[in-house]
Amino acid sequence: MRFLLPVVIFALLAGLLGWGLTRDPKEVPSPLIGKPAPAFTAPTLFDPQKTFSASDYLGKVWVLNVWASWCVACRAEHQYVTQLARMQLVPVVGLDYKDKPADGRAWLGELGNPYTVIPTDEKGRIGIDWGVYGVPETFLIDKQGMIAYKHIGPINADSLRDIIVPKLKELMQ
Repeated sequence: MRFLLPVVIFALLAGLLGWGLTRDPKEVPSPLIGKPAPAFTAPTLFDPQKTFSASDYLGKVWVLNVWASWCVACRAEHQYVTQLARMQLVPVVGLDYKDKPADGRAWLGELGNPYTVIPTDEKGRIGIDWGVYGVPETFLIDKQGMIAYKHIGPINADSLRDIIVPKLKELMQ
């Protein structure tokens, strides 16, 4: 009987671990879903005298794509962000995260600039407020300024077609 309790505890822990291993690590629920998008105002990448504020798009559905020139996965997803922008469904804002502005400009010069506007977050403070813990991350914001969806990791053909575009169309109704 005294050996039964450790066996039961071990079985429960093994079951919990097994269940955890079946979960998709990219499906980390954000505590910001359904909450107001964090307010920020930041200089823009190509004209630091101009600023962008999240409140500029209040009343519109829009996308915030967090990227950086040093991010390998951002390079992989760039073609899909470009496809999304070419669809002209909503404005696509690109937050240049923890990056030197010159490096961000050079990266976009090489790959093309799909963004409507590009605020900069050199120190990463905006990213902290948005709950960014790695790039790329993409947020869909509704007309009321609420975060409706967060995509962790690079967008690919499947996520663009099956998740992001349908969610944007739903938000625009």
